[in-house]
Amino acid sequence: MKPSIHIALVGNPNSGKSSLFNALTGLHQKVGNFPGVTVDKKTGDLLLGEFPSTLIDLPGTYSFYPKREDEWVAYKVLMGVDPDIQTDMILLVADASNLKRNLLFCSQIIDLKVPVVLALTMNDLAAKKGIKIDIAGLQEDLGIPVVAVDARKNKGLGDLKKALTNIISTKRSRNQESFINNKALATEAINAFKILYPTHSDYAALHYLMHHEAFPLEKEMQETIEQIEIDHDFNHTKTQAQEILQRYGRIQEIMKKNVVTPDPTATKKRSEKLDNIFLHQLGGYAILFLVLFILFQSVFWMAKFPMDGIEWIFTNLTTYLNQLLPAAWWQDLLVNGLVAGIGGIVIFVPQIMILFGLITLLEDTGYMARISFLSDKLMRKVGLNGKSVMPMISGFACAVPAIMSARNIENKKERLLTILVTPFMSCSARLPVYTILISLVVDDKIYFGFLSLQGLLMMGLYLLGIVMALLMSFILKLFIKIQEKSYFILELPVYRAPRWKNIGMTMIQKAGIFVKDAGKVIIVISLILWYLSSYGPSQKMEILTQQYQTQIALHPNEAKPLEKAYRTEKLENSYAGLMGKKLAPLIAPLGYDWKIGIALITSFAAREVFVGTMATLYSVEESDNSSLRAKLKAAVRPDGTKVYSFATALSLMLFYVLAMQCMSTLAVVKRETGTWKWPTIQFFMMTGLAYLISWGVYFIAK
Repeated sequence: MKPSIHIALVGNPNSGKSSLFNALTGLHQKVGNFPGVTVDKKTGDLLLGEFPSTLIDLPGTYSFYPKREDEWVAYKVLMGVDPDIQTDMILLVADASNLKRNLLFCSQIIDLKVPVVLALTMNDLAAKKGIKIDIAGLQEDLGIPVVAVDARKNKGLGDLKKALTNIISTKRSRNQESFINNKALATEAINAFKILYPTHSDYAALHYLMHHEAFPLEKEMQETIEQIEIDHDFNHTKTQAQEILQRYGRIQEIMKKNVVTPDPTATKKRSEKLDNIFLHQLGGYAILFLVLFILFQSVFWMAKFPMDGIEWIFTNLTTYLNQLLPAAWWQDLLVNGLVAGIGGIVIFVPQIMILFGLITLLEDTGYMARISFLSDKLMRKVGLNGKSVMPMISGFACAVPAIMSARNIENKKERLLTILVTPFMSCSARLPVYTILISLVVDDKIYFGFLSLQGLLMMGLYLLGIVMALLMSFILKLFIKIQEKSYFILELPVYRAPRWKNIGMTMIQKAGIFVKDAGKVIIVISLILWYLSSYGPSQKMEILTQQYQTQIALHPNEAKPLEKAYRTEKLENSYAGLMGKKLAPLIAPLGYDWKIGIALITSFAAREVFVGTMATLYSVEESDNSSLRAKLKAAVRPDGTKVYSFATALSLMLFYVLAMQCMSTLAVVKRETGTWKWPTIQFFMMTGLAYLISWGVYFIAK
């Protein structure tokens, strides 16, 4: 088998790079981190003729002068100095509707003298703007293959793969001439450097002289290059300025020759007209609130029927297995441990898919970036800026990648504040908890044909997380003494029609991640809990069993209530029950019983484990085959009052909104900040706040 060809996929942000990556690789993708940093690394497999290939999606960047860490990742890979990622060729993506800006990065890559193919995206948008591009002429002037593609409609992908295959087959690219005369920028310094690295291009030599300190070179080589700079009076800033001016001069010539653009003042672009509505100083916020309202109403309304269907399937499966299998410990483990745990996972898949589908829809249409723009003014008042919005919105999915994406925030104080408050955003792991608790205390009726009280309460919980994040950021900014100016520059992508295939693919992927990643944790904890709740100190359990066996023998007509009482008392005296009883005095002021206490502990591994914990505990205690919701609704305290009263359910929901119950989040905060100081502060701040507010709400509501 031939070795895999490694292709770097690069381009400016919002140039259609992600769409092209998804179109070329489909579901053959892997997501991880670049070695040594917490920047997302996406790779995908594709076959180019007879050559197996790996496409590496590098972070978006505008030029060869990086500022953020994600830009440094792309830069080092392109410069060939990343020891872990080596590429054979480059697939460059450029936005045809904004070609002048994209050609700066393109011209720099051309001067590296590496095999490169240029994929022109957004061609339909360019056509709507009246922009006409001479592809053949552009290809001739750039000296590299140029292919027009439409990843949304799978147009041009065959030609693009053919161009890539041709370069692999011939092992050469067409870009033999330099885009500009790089050597003239620093002739003597470049000549001296190329004695050390004779195979490097003149432009690569320039960048070694500029950034060698950031490259993994031997100390002796670092000193040698530094001496070349000194000997030839190499000026970084002057050289960079001259380079950019020369490049834009040549780009202007190429644009004039190959690109026809309409009069920019002829008509307003469609996106500008829409922005007059969506970014209106009053109407924009009303529309944003309406979008959030529809989103959370839809999560309940659209998921109701599939969730009811899944619940029906698992209820009947439990009944069938109880009737089919003989009474034994392994039958109890299978039904009350494994099946109950799986049921606690699968029932929430429809809501997870719908939530991610709707969020992807907002991103795809370009509206998500408008949310950042609308939020900047408010964010600055609490110590953040508009760039903080994207990590915080990503926190609705999962706090871990959201915190990692805060690296895009250049200001250190604003980045730290964003990291500390992002876990207040209600991640998808909280969704199963909210859903089960809301269903216990709020009817699932639809009012006026569209209004769901369950959806309103769900929206309220999400908004509470946002409000608390802003409030805590305002407080924390007073104590974090980092003085640094910040600027908010945001490129608003044009509005586009959603790509339904991409949305569907995202929904499937996110559901798979939830089932696979959360499912493993939930099932393992469910099985451990089954053991802890089925067994206890042997002497105490033997005495309890003998007592009830004697009672049942003496009163056979009362066998059923005695058996139920036996299961309840057995659970309370199990290892899980004994642990819960130890915790009970601490959580009793919040309205929680010992079973909820067990769930709070197991939720630290993953919040959604709450549902699996409840499923296991109540399955062990109750022999009937009713659903978990029915069991929780029927649960009563020793005095006959409901366990899940409105006050208790509301207190518990607020606890899950505010508490820090995620080991992974704490670990990534430590990794991002480089110290345990901030995750420790974060844990006690959030958990203490959750306890106080939950106690206050329960005290008032009961």
